[in-house]
Amino acid sequence: MQTVRDASGDRYLLVKRSSESSRVRDPETGEERYLPNETLTFDRDDAPLAVAAGAVPEPVRRVVTAAHDDRSLGLLVELADRGPVSVVELLDAYGLCESDLHGLLAEFRAAGLLAETTVHGERGYDATETTRRAVASLRATGVETSTETERPEETDA
Repeated sequence: MQTVRDASGDRYLLVKRSSESSRVRDPETGEERYLPNETLTFDRDDAPLAVAAGAVPEPVRRVVTAAHDDRSLGLLVELADRGPVSVVELLDAYGLCESDLHGLLAEFRAAGLLAETTVHGERGYDATETTRRAVASLRATGVETSTETERPEETDA
């Protein structure tokens, strides 16, 4: 895959190239279309996967890259929802061992997703605005699922 730019400077991902035109994908929308080759500049320096990831809002990308599993994502969601929580409360409420919890907290702080704070005189952590925006965005784009498959009523013929 390669990155291309059209005459107006918009970036696309090259899907298929032929002699006269190329099929390109807009990384923002996923929409594909054909553009004449003479209007395209083929960019060898842009990493196509980084361009594709750029369509995802930065706060969401940061959470997705920092949260390695459901447990770590859940911790971020809880802190975004609950606000500042002391380390003692975190250890008590979620069943994480101390080293696992501190490892996650350190990773999230390094990623700018949590900030250290004081809660009731004890050390604690709070979600940053970046985390709150990312969690809100992930919730807003969530897909509703159903445990049952909807089927039309069967009738005897």
